[in-house]
Amino acid sequence: MKKTHKIVTKMMKTDALSQWLGIEVIESKEGYCQLKMSVRPEMCNGFGIIHGGVTFSLADSALAFASNAHGGLSVALECSISYPNPVNVGDTLFAEATEVNLSNKIGIYTIPVTNQNGVLVGAFKGTVYRTSKNWEI
Repeated sequence: MKKTHKIVTKMMKTDALSQWLGIEVIESKEGYCQLKMSVRPEMCNGFGIIHGGVTFSLADSALAFASNAHGGLSVALECSISYPNPVNVGDTLFAEATEVNLSNKIGIYTIPVTNQNGVLVGAFKGTVYRTSKNWEI
């Protein structure tokens, strides 16, 4: 088993929110991660559409897995998201984290979130702080 896969697997074992969301890892490697999630009724807000925090959390998990897959412990420093289209119950969401820049202390990632039809429902940008700690696998 590759070190990258071991890190993501270890993270998922203790990530109760990602587990509750039903997130599935499609692919992970250093600086990249693609996730999948199905939208359930209990994820909706008072308007009957998915709560923005759910879309944010999916993208944030992709950010965490992509940035930590390098082997060093990374934590979110700054994140933002825009919601260009609504998400409905029954939709399947995909988040694809791609590393844009990496330095000794900072990593920058873009994470588009799309639905099953390829429609952009979340435009997420995340910056992580790369600590001096390493994952023990």
